Amino acid sequence: MTSIPKTPSRYRSRSDAKTPLTPSIISAFNSISISPQKRSHPADLSNPFITKSRQVSPVKRATGGGIAVSDSFQRQAGGGVIRKGGIETRLDVVSRDYLPPASQPRPELKRSRSTPATRERTQSTGDNRDRFITTRDADDVAATLELMSLNPKTVSPGHTARLAAATGVPLNRRVLAYHEAPPASSSDSTLSQQRELARPLYGRPGELPSSTSSTTNKSRRIPTQPERVLDAPGMVDDFYLNLVSWSIQNVVAVALAESTYVWRADTGIVSHLGEAPEGTYVSSVDFSNDGAYLGIGLGTGEVELWDVEAGQKLRTMGGHQGQIAVLSWNAHILSSGCGDGSIWHHDVRVPRHKVMELLGHTGEVCGLKWRADGELLASGGNDNVVNIWDGRVGDVTEGARGQAKWTKRNHTAAVKAIAWCPWQSSLLASGGGTNDATVHVWNSGTGARLHSLKTPSQVTSIIWSPHKKEILTTHGYPTNAIMVHAYPSLERIAEIRDAHDSRVLYTAVGPAGDVVCTGAGDENLKFWRIWEGVGAKKKKEGKERSSSTTRSGILSIR
Repeated sequence: MTSIPKTPSRYRSRSDAKTPLTPSIISAFNSISISPQKRSHPADLSNPFITKSRQVSPVKRATGGGIAVSDSFQRQAGGGVIRKGGIETRLDVVSRDYLPPASQPRPELKRSRSTPATRERTQSTGDNRDRFITTRDADDVAATLELMSLNPKTVSPGHTARLAAATGVPLNRRVLAYHEAPPASSSDSTLSQQRELARPLYGRPGELPSSTSSTTNKSRRIPTQPERVLDAPGMVDDFYLNLVSWSIQNVVAVALAESTYVWRADTGIVSHLGEAPEGTYVSSVDFSNDGAYLGIGLGTGEVELWDVEAGQKLRTMGGHQGQIAVLSWNAHILSSGCGDGSIWHHDVRVPRHKVMELLGHTGEVCGLKWRADGELLASGGNDNVVNIWDGRVGDVTEGARGQAKWTKRNHTAAVKAIAWCPWQSSLLASGGGTNDATVHVWNSGTGARLHSLKTPSQVTSIIWSPHKKEILTTHGYPTNAIMVHAYPSLERIAEIRDAHDSRVLYTAVGPAGDVVCTGAGDENLKFWRIWEGVGAKKKKEGKERSSSTTRSGILSIR
């Protein structure tokens, strides 16, 4: 026997509309009486799903509409306690139904398929604002002010206006707000210089200038008075010239107007070496590496070569069109910096002395220094440029020209102070003039700027200590100072202010590396013991100082 499968209940279609019953059908249903009747039929014992019918309960239930409720039962139900058959039942009677507050229908949120459903759920649960970043509406702020009794409408308008005018805070603006940061103080160079000059007035007691106009570090003491002073009448006060040189043979050469003098530090003897031609002046001097020869640059563009021991001129090399403000030696090559921005290499051994010309400056070349190994040459000019040149001259033809290996334009004033480090050959220090007053330290191998130091006045010269990691700088107006800095921190170790009555323009260090000679427009040469020479500690116990040191006293060059 095949059974017709029934449709599951969850798939049945239910109609929401109900079919009304007609009066005839209702009367037909009312006339039907349902009463249990026994039907005896033999049970099919072979089918396990068919069992004997269970007898109907003898208690007949009423088929009427509802249960009859007595008055006593209704009173008990109203009080919450029902007693029936000795059993007491308590009921929680709700006397008032809860009516939820009327809420405005929220607009249906539409999201794209890429928007996660969690965001929609969060927004649908309520207005969950951030706890820390307030985004209140204007109505909320007004309600809060009203609760705090701070609403401007509840107070006197005149009083509010007076408070706003007194405090300078607008009513409709935040009290605290972000503004653009103030400009850095370093942008104003004049203000920075004035602050630097006023710094000693507010420094700590250990850093204030003493009565000798010097500032020294507690861990380092240097003499604040020169060991020797030489009178040098006629010394020119010109920032771009280089008029002092100190040879390895402990001889000091100084140019005074048109004359050149040499002073032997071991004996104190002063001798007149020579005169410049009529109508010109000496603009630069420099000793050769062995100290046997002296190069002299003239204002007319000629370069003279002198034998120091014999006291006679060997040759004159011409060709420049301006004054020779600086000279520098490398073995038999004498390099000269000219006022037209050119640099010439002179081979003093051959008749045709000019072996190379370097063009890289548009202003006068006033700083020039060969490295000790002769591989690089550094130059500085009045065009605020520092150039580093390849020093390998080789066998070149006459009139050959070279190009700079590195060109640095970080200075904002003329660069006269140029110095190579004696204990680390890759380091080069350069200093700028009045509008710059900054010392830069360069790596000549990579061309990178390693350190910078802002100073209170123009930098006229730089000297590296041969035995210590220190740098000495001399300065012009307004400090006229000698300063010593540690390297690489560039911390100021010592300072001697007003070392001269004029700008400290010319410097040279002795062969022992302990004494520094300075010259200025006040027509004085002063010798300062800045460092201790090699073996100086052993000779402090009453022994004679080495021949490279100077003696005390005041003598005259002329």
